[in-house]
Amino acid sequence: MTIEYLKRGKPEADRAEDDARTRAVVEATLKDIEARGDAAVRELSEKFDSYSPPSFRLSDAEIEEIIAKVSDREMADIRFANEQVRKFAQAQRDSMLDVEVETLPGVILGHKNIPVQSVGCYVPGGKFPMVASAHMSVATASVAGVPRIIACTPPFNGEPNPAVIAAMHIGGAHEIYVLGGIQAIGAMAIGTETIDPVHLLVGPGNAFVAEAKRQLFGRVGIDLFAGPTETMVIADDTVDAELCATDLLGQAEHGYNSPAVLVTNSRKLAEATLAEVDRLLEILPTANTAKVSWEDYGEVILCGTYDEMLAVADDIASEHVQVMTDRDDWFLEKMTCYGALFLGPRTNVANGDKVIGTNHTLPTKKAGRYTGGLWVGKYLKTHSYQKVLTDEAATMIGEYGSRLCMLEGFVGHAEQCNVRVRRYGGINVPYGEAAPYREAAE
Repeated sequence: MTIEYLKRGKPEADRAEDDARTRAVVEATLKDIEARGDAAVRELSEKFDSYSPPSFRLSDAEIEEIIAKVSDREMADIRFANEQVRKFAQAQRDSMLDVEVETLPGVILGHKNIPVQSVGCYVPGGKFPMVASAHMSVATASVAGVPRIIACTPPFNGEPNPAVIAAMHIGGAHEIYVLGGIQAIGAMAIGTETIDPVHLLVGPGNAFVAEAKRQLFGRVGIDLFAGPTETMVIADDTVDAELCATDLLGQAEHGYNSPAVLVTNSRKLAEATLAEVDRLLEILPTANTAKVSWEDYGEVILCGTYDEMLAVADDIASEHVQVMTDRDDWFLEKMTCYGALFLGPRTNVANGDKVIGTNHTLPTKKAGRYTGGLWVGKYLKTHSYQKVLTDEAATMIGEYGSRLCMLEGFVGHAEQCNVRVRRYGGINVPYGEAAPYREAAE
């Protein structure tokens, strides 16, 4: 069967135009932040958030005062979610071992996993206060042992959002700034008169935040490209349209450019889901946002076989992939390109977004082809080292090294090896020549 699109989203050419406009805005804004520092950051915050406090950084007293506004029940929920994220992050950290091995007599090789020394965590919050994003970035950095964790989030309705600030504080942030958008990303990466720059940027955001991270990559590290959310539902006739439509719109409400895709081998389910989406958009309180995303970026793709469904899914490489079929584990085994999988009708993307413990900062725009999502390992750098403990090992390795350096024409490199061969092996290697092949000579 030919793969059939029952609904298509905005053409790729139109999406590319949107991306080009975003790139230009971000480039100009970052240059302004670099040139004018705090003044530019303040102007941007006033322009986009109507927010200009005496200091964007919250003091300890301000943090306590803000957190006091969070109810006991809400605080208990925040702590529960934080604990689940920490548990999984700690299990991941425990799997990452330092290594030291004697590969030859007297030759010791190893690596150490060292935390990044400073990280900037962005927590979105312009349209919705993303409490969960604080757990994902801040708490995970804390588990990794990062010694300086700063966190930025935009004001919500003109002031710091108490629940987000609580999650940042509980997660282990050392500095908290009420600052959003490109200005937050630029300030953390470039630095200003009042904000020291960081070594690594992490966290999701809108298209402008994602593009700012892309343009700053190299100057600082980034976790991954985590732009506007994407969701895919892979389903067959073992589930119904209500589940599929609910899971599609549950992510489409994030913003006006959030792709939501149904991949199925059931025409009946596909057509029923299209009808159910229309019904739900009449009653969903966030329909003003979700409807735009669904109209511009929603797709329904009808396939003839499970293999076709797999091929389509891997090609799209969606951020979130909800699998509800009679062979969920088959998709787990076979799929190679995605952000995270949500297997079976009992789970859902919202679980992963908010509470279950896996990280919700995931690759978008096909980045799942080459990277997974944010995890504790993103905050760690694996550095190798070597030791040569005996004269015999220094001589033997030095002889091989000398000859291989000369093979490539690196005479200076060869002399680094030769001086060890002469000093520790008592072998006279003329300056600028390769060490002799003693076994052959013998």
